[in-house]
Amino acid sequence: MRIHFLQHVPFEGPAGIGDWAAHKGYPVTTTLLFEHGQMPDQDTFDWLVVMGGPMGVRDEADYPWLTDEKGFIRAAVAAGKTVIGVCLGAQLIAEVLGARVYRNAHREIGWFPIELTEQGRAAGPLAFLSHRFEVFHWHGDTFDLPDGAVHLARSEGCEHQAFLYADRVLGLQFHLESTPAGVTDLVTNCADEITPGKYVQDAERVLAATREDYACINQALFGILDRLSE
Repeated sequence: MRIHFLQHVPFEGPAGIGDWAAHKGYPVTTTLLFEHGQMPDQDTFDWLVVMGGPMGVRDEADYPWLTDEKGFIRAAVAAGKTVIGVCLGAQLIAEVLGARVYRNAHREIGWFPIELTEQGRAAGPLAFLSHRFEVFHWHGDTFDLPDGAVHLARSEGCEHQAFLYADRVLGLQFHLESTPAGVTDLVTNCADEITPGKYVQDAERVLAATREDYACINQALFGILDRLSE
């Protein structure tokens, strides 16, 4: 299985998803959009993984490559590929599928729990997880559910945390792929986003996560990816 990543900024790379692919022996390629990298032909990959980033889905004026990226994601979905989006990636998928993307009532930054919906507990790639568990967040926008998508998870601060479309297109608002180095990079590069809020932790708390915290979210990620690949 061949996996292609779309990466929007240097400090939000494949991280744990790349670790999973390496463990499985799956070849990976990456388009560095911030370096105006070229999109590959659709027949050169089986999975498309769209990573996060601080920009918004409608910021084409500042990031013109967003227009081509949306078309590329749309083509991958239409071609029947497995497509996974993380944070901004999930928002891009939602927009491509016709859903509204907009500012969430609360910014979520830090370690907060999500809970599976009834549908999320009943079936799908998250069904094996605990009903409620803590994950890492870093987002200010959210999305409506695309028509036909299954709502998998929510949090106290954000109703739409995860969805599954056509059994092979997964949007995750939260970050299960995070590593200590990756979170440190986020804090360094996006410190201006850490402003007081009900669901915003300060940098010290964000960085205080333990090795066990990261092991937990990465283990959940590996389980989800295993199930999507079955």
